[in-house]
Amino acid sequence: VQLQASGGGSVQPGGSLRLSCAASGSIFSINVMSWYCQAPGKQRELVAFVGSDGTTIYADSVKGRFTISRDNAKNTLSLQMNSLKPEDTAVYYCNIRTYSSGGLRDEYWGQGTQVTVSR
Repeated sequence: VQLQASGGGSVQPGGSLRLSCAASGSIFSINVMSWYCQAPGKQRELVAFVGSDGTTIYADSVKGRFTISRDNAKNTLSLQMNSLKPEDTAVYYCNIRTYSSGGLRDEYWGQGTQVTVSR
């Protein structure tokens, strides 16, 4: 399975971007799809995830501004980012974890896409 992320770029504060992640190959049906971000000098951290049942979780810093969604038929993941702030500047990575009865089965990472928010 390979993940291809796209949609990053440079925007002014208050602007919007939509990130997309396309997964090629077969993905085990029980999975969680996530977006992580990593700012310079900081650890990679979770932005949001969506489970195969549609459950979503967001980091407090993005609640009300970002929306994560998935299309199971197309194996795609999206992140709509509104009201962007300079502190959202980071490289964004998509991630898929699959699970079986024994726990974590597989994990995949995309290559990362740069988001820069500045005047």
